Amino acid sequence: MTRVTYIISNIDKALAFEWIAEYLDVPPFELSFILLNPSDSALERVLIKKKILFSRITYRGKKDLPNAIFQICRFLKANRIQTIHCHLFDANVAGLVAGKLAGIKKRIYTRHYATFHHQYFPRAVYYDRGINYLATDIVAISENVRRVLIEKENVPPDKITLIHHGFDLAAFGNPNPEKVREMREKYGTAGKYPVIGTISRYIELKGLQYVIPAFAQLLGSHPDAKLLLANANGNYKPEIQQLLRQLPPGSYTEIPFEEDLYSLYGLFDIFVHVPVNPEIEAFGQTYVEALAAGVPSVFTLSGVAAEFVEDGKNALVVPFQDSDTILRAFECVLNEKQRMETIAGNGRECVQSIFGLDLMIQRLKQLYGK
Repeated sequence: MTRVTYIISNIDKALAFEWIAEYLDVPPFELSFILLNPSDSALERVLIKKKILFSRITYRGKKDLPNAIFQICRFLKANRIQTIHCHLFDANVAGLVAGKLAGIKKRIYTRHYATFHHQYFPRAVYYDRGINYLATDIVAISENVRRVLIEKENVPPDKITLIHHGFDLAAFGNPNPEKVREMREKYGTAGKYPVIGTISRYIELKGLQYVIPAFAQLLGSHPDAKLLLANANGNYKPEIQQLLRQLPPGSYTEIPFEEDLYSLYGLFDIFVHVPVNPEIEAFGQTYVEALAAGVPSVFTLSGVAAEFVEDGKNALVVPFQDSDTILRAFECVLNEKQRMETIAGNGRECVQSIFGLDLMIQRLKQLYGK
């Protein structure tokens, strides 16, 4: 039996880790988790329900790092762990240092960002280089991430394994109609058309500052349109809210957090995700989720989108940082409905062959057994 411990920082609700707990905790693997969190979480409650071994280490920031390293090291030794797999920056630092100290021979981390530190926090790149050194294996979630690791951080290619995120795609394509109806009431979209959705943190790199002006212009021809902005938190919030104040009252709703993503996608007539350059998005789960849900989508080609999204085939592709073209794409979706039904159908088909949950689980098993 191979004992694998996932070390994760600052996560509350995360479907991906729930799926991993469901499908990876089977022979020949025995799964456990270390959660670096300030308090309990939705993921912790899932682990309790599934009776999976875990330890929550109180973690509120860098001042807790020495204790986290000590506690992780103790857990790994006490449970005779053979492989660790770290996710997110703080867990990467604490987990890989502890894993090295505990003598863990297989130390894996998944790189969940691409050029974010290079562009916004250059000093953090030194930490990234240390993390890369301590890891025996690195999972790149897209070709973009793989390229950044090799070209910008000089990681040996044979240290990197490309494993795309996997999804329960059927769940996105078949939401519960009653839950969708309840959510329509909850967010005030009844009688609104078109409902345009985004699921992006309020940070500059996501490009919402180009979506909102496009939506403002669309209201001229579609006064009953509604903009839903989910995951509405982040350091760019003042700038985003300044733009939103220019919209008519009732034409938009901010959603700080929504757990039921399956039903949320069921509200959208158009989905839009437009990161500001080709490298800044590491993956972009919403690219896959929106297409799996069959929502006509407007994208820029960042992160994983560059690997499979084709303009006019499975989505509409717009240039970076271009509100006018986003507006024209919205109008295309609304004016060419039969064509967009075909494009949305193609989108649903293409993600099925690339991003199935079973593919991700299979590749993780291969990595752990290597």
